[in-house]
Amino acid sequence: MKLSPCIRQFFDQYLPHIKGVSENTVQGYRDAFRLFLPFAAKFYSIKIRSLRVEHLSSELIIAFLEDLQQERKNLAKTRNHRLAALKSFAKMVRFKYPEQQEVADVILSIPQKRAQKPLIGFLYQDEILEVFDAVDLRTKEGFRDYALLHLLYDSGARATEMATLNLDYFDPQKMTLAILGKGNRFRLIQLKPKPCHLLQLYIRKYRISPQPPYQDRLFINQRGEELTRHGIYRICRKYLQKALPPKRLKNINPVHSFRHSRAIDMLYSGSSITDIKNHLGHDAIRSTVVYLQLDLNRRRHIQRRFIRHMQSVLTDDSKIEELLQWENEGDLMEWLDSL
Repeated sequence: MKLSPCIRQFFDQYLPHIKGVSENTVQGYRDAFRLFLPFAAKFYSIKIRSLRVEHLSSELIIAFLEDLQQERKNLAKTRNHRLAALKSFAKMVRFKYPEQQEVADVILSIPQKRAQKPLIGFLYQDEILEVFDAVDLRTKEGFRDYALLHLLYDSGARATEMATLNLDYFDPQKMTLAILGKGNRFRLIQLKPKPCHLLQLYIRKYRISPQPPYQDRLFINQRGEELTRHGIYRICRKYLQKALPPKRLKNINPVHSFRHSRAIDMLYSGSSITDIKNHLGHDAIRSTVVYLQLDLNRRRHIQRRFIRHMQSVLTDDSKIEELLQWENEGDLMEWLDSL
């Protein structure tokens, strides 16, 4: 049986309609097959259009995975992602073509490669406050960043989840935020007063007028377009570099560090593993229990200061007061110029 029509069926029907996976998953699997198909054709010295399902042997796939690490210098994590794409394809073959079950079972039996897990890079509460203080609020862009950083920490959302937030996901009356996570699953989280108030002020006064295709998006960039996950990454990196020394940033992912920090704070405050799992949108509890292995020694006065900051209203925020004072001065100068 020819491989090419099966792959078309995999991407056109199985993934979007039967499995219902996200667009990001489709793109990730597509990239895997873009690498795999030329390698398989070269492995058998044939053209890509001549490949058959029967060519999918364990020898071929293991050689492909080894090539990823040796020639392309991919990490074991990336190797396992490519293997996951092939295993998903094998599940479709087994489902749609029972006569090819033997080929599918061979692929599904290939184990993932174990790898050394990196340190969980999280920020301490005093460092979070330093990041917040690094923001210049005298522009619409600065206020957007300030609101985004607070929400990123409070929600523990991933970069993609933040980028795809819509205005109607936020309920200021109930102080809740709906987040569309992995696998197109929504979760509803309760916000603290500070990020809730910041979002309300941002939407009412500082949100840049979006272009028509992006009117529903919560966070808008300077061009009036939706703020992408790469844009969110750059924003986080910008303020982390302002607030923290380079050595401290070595093992910290600019966006995910806020997510890890939220999990650590919830754990330290006595939240259950199940509560943390639901708040972060983990698919399995094993993704959450890793936080139990961390040393949670903290300074109590830092925690008390941080709690006061996150639960305060805007009138208690010196940063907001500075902004309002700056705006009033600006209005006065404009008035004087008009005389």
